Amino acid sequence: MSGYKNTGYEVVIGLEVHVELNTATKIFCSCSTAFGAAPNTQVCPVCTGMPGVLPVLNQQVLEKGVAVGLATNCTITQQCKFDRKNYFYPDLPKAFQTSQLYLPICRNGFVEIETEAGAKKVRIHEIHMEEDAGKLNHEAQSGSTLIDYNRCGVPLLEIVSEPDMTSADEVLAYLEKLKSTLEYLNVSDCKMQEGSMRADVNLSVRKVGAAELGTRTETKNMNSFKAIARAIEYEIFRQIEVLEDGGQVQQETRRWDDEKGIGYAMRSKENAHDYRYFPEPDLAPINISDEWLAEIKQTIPELPDQKKERYVQEYKLSGYDAAQLTRYRRLAEIFESIVQLGGGPKEAANLLIGDCLRLLNADGKEAADLTLAPESLAALLKLVAAGTINKTTAKNVFERIYADNIDPVAYVKENGLEMVSDDGALDAMIDEVIAANPKSVADYQGGKKAALGFLVGQIMKATKGKADAGKVNAKLAEKLK
Repeated sequence: MSGYKNTGYEVVIGLEVHVELNTATKIFCSCSTAFGAAPNTQVCPVCTGMPGVLPVLNQQVLEKGVAVGLATNCTITQQCKFDRKNYFYPDLPKAFQTSQLYLPICRNGFVEIETEAGAKKVRIHEIHMEEDAGKLNHEAQSGSTLIDYNRCGVPLLEIVSEPDMTSADEVLAYLEKLKSTLEYLNVSDCKMQEGSMRADVNLSVRKVGAAELGTRTETKNMNSFKAIARAIEYEIFRQIEVLEDGGQVQQETRRWDDEKGIGYAMRSKENAHDYRYFPEPDLAPINISDEWLAEIKQTIPELPDQKKERYVQEYKLSGYDAAQLTRYRRLAEIFESIVQLGGGPKEAANLLIGDCLRLLNADGKEAADLTLAPESLAALLKLVAAGTINKTTAKNVFERIYADNIDPVAYVKENGLEMVSDDGALDAMIDEVIAANPKSVADYQGGKKAALGFLVGQIMKATKGKADAGKVNAKLAEKLK
């Protein structure tokens, strides 16, 4: 590793990523996991820990956990069990969390990310199943705190990396890869704004070349990539400043205030023994047979890296285009449907990577939110390929498809957007523009090549953008010889 931005220090980062699974019911009871319900309407004696109740494991949680482990190159712990993690907090009504400490379901995996220096493996220490806690809602006006127990018992996977990352860029690459993989597996919607995916960042700094790790801090529960990147940058320089001033970094749990752009200490960092873990007595050990493991392996879909390689080979796309398309499961689904319907692969890729992602970013939406009909996009590309409309018109029509899912063929016809293809009419317009702009004609003929662009623009304006710009360019240059 090299020094962090020439400070003489290097950074060591590991992540604990919590992912809410998209099961219909909770991990140990039949309460709904649907997001957005009225507070405390999706609770029962099991998920709130009432005396005398017994949990029953949701089999889908186990299946999804194994699938994630297989997709991240982990060893599956075929004989595993649950443990109790004991602590007192208002959002944990039974005063313990059912989790896995001693025998987590997945261990010793990795995901591969792309960095400035090339491909890099980020090792996964373990993945374990556990239940989520409730949620505290702090009311600024009244100064009170209300508790919503709906989230209690929602199934989680905690994906714990090794401390293999050295910058905010590597952390974001790892999270993007993880998010993409989880979406392809259809185990979580990964909506960070809804808390479906959140990360704790364990970070320390040390002098370049030092053998021992520095004292780490843990910044908890961040749920946006932007906030995570800002918090990492802040904490790196905070720790360096402490060390340069002769102080010692304290091992502690911290919070990040994204609005103020600052981090602050919450409490001293706990260790495993602080939670008094012991085996969960109400849940039997889990045995995953070889046969069942093989069945789950068969359900693993084509993952982003495999799909990217296939797009390059099968559709002759560039590595960049293939990576952008396969980054989002929904985008890849739409792309493949367009191609199956007769749209050109390169043209489909340009449309989705360029115009589609641009509009999504402007709206603050994710690719998973797309409701575009592939049939409409394939029809639009066919209109361009047939010379019925030009690329400028196609861009405008796509924006209408994106907004209202219109039928592009009917829309083009109803609004008279077909390209001007009559050579006689086009020649007449070119002659009119030449006659109306003698100075630009003289400038071009005098060697000012930019003047041709102005004249082409005037012709396109006269045709309301419905001419073939390449054809106009060629005809105009010929007439001005």
